[in-house]
Amino acid sequence: MSIPIPESTAFAATATSSTAAAPEPATDKQMFLELLVAQLRYQDPLNPTDSADFLAQTAQFSTLESIQQLTSYTGELLASQLAFGASALVGRKVSYADSDGETVSGTVEQVTFGSTGPRLTVDGVEVSINDLISVSNDTTTPTGA
Repeated sequence: MSIPIPESTAFAATATSSTAAAPEPATDKQMFLELLVAQLRYQDPLNPTDSADFLAQTAQFSTLESIQQLTSYTGELLASQLAFGASALVGRKVSYADSDGETVSGTVEQVTFGSTGPRLTVDGVEVSINDLISVSNDTTTPTGA
């Protein structure tokens, strides 16, 4: 069964989804609820929407919301694992690619955490963790010791 949607509602839904590259979850919820209300408002009273369809739509919306929450939690977990892994690099010898593409080695002195992820200070040079090529234990002993 096809339920007519007023042009203003259909236009608003189309405009919202085409102008935003990745709509916010709150926007998606609001759009879903507006479409659901419009669907219920303009249904044929002599031939109402099947309650099974309504429940299926509600269940799909709930599932989508749960998946979005799970994705958010997984992202947070990944970020914290990356932070813990980066902090374990302090005192280790690493090799990384510099801006010229040359491989440089040094010892990690500290790790700073920013919005773009962990950044390592290697022998006074700030390096993104994404630029690392290798990590090893710093087992060198000073000569003459």
